[in-house]
Amino acid sequence: MDRVAMLKEILAQNPTDTFARYGLAMEYSNSGQVEDALSEFGSLLATNPDYAAGYFMAAQMLAREGREEEARKMLRDGIAAAQRTGNLHAQSEMEGMLGELGA
Repeated sequence: MDRVAMLKEILAQNPTDTFARYGLAMEYSNSGQVEDALSEFGSLLATNPDYAAGYFMAAQMLAREGREEEARKMLRDGIAAAQRTGNLHAQSEMEGMLGELGA
């Protein structure tokens, strides 16, 4: 069974499994399935709005796709999530990327 199928099976049993949802989003992102990845990141962040890594990885993918305005919004939302949880490392990384994108 490939990773996507395995992650989908886990999510069928537990749709709110944070790590499986993130893993599926990353599998889609890494294979260039941008819209599928965005859908999974969206589901992840809807149920886990403080999961800073989800924002950061989604923003990186959007930036790679040339969707810089969407990437900037994702980073701003991610910075807010990192601030809410006190995740200074994630906040710093996202602020740096936001600066690189010319926010």
